[in-house]
Amino acid sequence: MVVSSKNSTPTASAFKTNASQIWSKLIGPFTLLGPSGLWLTLLLVVPTLVILELSLVPNIRPGNLVIPSGFENYCQVLGFDKCQLDRFSWTNLRVIGRSVFFAGGTTFFCLLLGFPVAYWIALNVSKKWRNLILLGFVLPLWTSSLLRSYAWITILRPTGVLNTILTAFGIPPLELLNQWQAVLIGMTYSYLPYIVTILYASLEKLDRRLLEASADLGANPVETFWKVTVPQTLPGIAAGSLLVFISGLGDFVDPELLGGASSMTAARLIYNQFLGATQNWGLGSAMSMVLILGVSIAIALLLKYGDRKAI
Repeated sequence: MVVSSKNSTPTASAFKTNASQIWSKLIGPFTLLGPSGLWLTLLLVVPTLVILELSLVPNIRPGNLVIPSGFENYCQVLGFDKCQLDRFSWTNLRVIGRSVFFAGGTTFFCLLLGFPVAYWIALNVSKKWRNLILLGFVLPLWTSSLLRSYAWITILRPTGVLNTILTAFGIPPLELLNQWQAVLIGMTYSYLPYIVTILYASLEKLDRRLLEASADLGANPVETFWKVTVPQTLPGIAAGSLLVFISGLGDFVDPELLGGASSMTAARLIYNQFLGATQNWGLGSAMSMVLILGVSIAIALLLKYGDRKAI
């Protein structure tokens, strides 16, 4: 009796087919992801690891030998000089707190101003005009953030446009430039288009039948807004708010130009440590890693609670 080799062992063609499938599964994703992965590795991962290494070296300056020796820089970021509990200073914590305040305040005002605009565009504007109106909100992003900040300096300075108008109406001029109020105004203006577009994408998917049902059941507009509209758009609200907060946390231009010396932020402190007179790269690297950690936490929350289709 002759046993057919067809039933006992795979044929050469079948073996080649399986090998080809395995090869395509391994090489295909690598071919697609390899260039971008290499790019991110060289320009993001490697520099971050270098900064992490520098953050472990106290008082390092350009040209010094890099020998990681502890967490003294991180203690200094938290206010403890040389990690001694009896030598505490609020200076760096105030800077971090000011950065969080600017980012949080910008997020609040962007949400407060952007939600009504996005709601109006999504529910009240005809479809043929929506894209044009959205384009009008995105247009400021086509200009440099530096130019936008200088424009606000022209508006807010003591002899600027705003005070000229107020004086014409007999209202005392306002001292806004080089104050925290000017920083919030500039940052809100810079990031408002982001939150409007994200909220619009979320509100566009709003089920209007639920709004009609809520009105039929006797709910007033305020109740309908809080109990129907907000729950449906909560992922978009979370996505837009976290995106603005992340961007505002590392903003350098607006606080520097509109806030002056009294508006020192974490980004400015990092700049001073690397390019300023102190040249303490270790402290600047530690502050950078703290900022990266805060942004990473915000991004994780964004991916978990944000509306991915709106981002």
